[in-house]
Amino acid sequence: MKKIMLCCAAGMSTSMLVQKMRAEAAKRSMEIEIDAYPVAEIESRLRHADVVLLGPQVQFELQRLSELSAPLGKPVAVIDMMDYGTMRGDRVLDKALALMA
Repeated sequence: MKKIMLCCAAGMSTSMLVQKMRAEAAKRSMEIEIDAYPVAEIESRLRHADVVLLGPQVQFELQRLSELSAPLGKPVAVIDMMDYGTMRGDRVLDKALALMA
């Protein structure tokens, strides 16, 4: 099963987006594990993810997390601010799937 990890400052605001993404994955009959974690926990959880998406509020962590994930072959990207703000779970899921392809 593929695992998508979302990362934000405290793991709270992103949890709403996770619910929307899970609903979209279910609608598409896809078995994907999607979870949100605070940026402070990402390093310890990185090896368990297939892709990491950062909330716009922690995009300053992109360079550091990209360097950590490169040896593991795990893509890291920032969620589009509009998709995040409007909770477009379908678009964020599409972005994660494209990064895993």
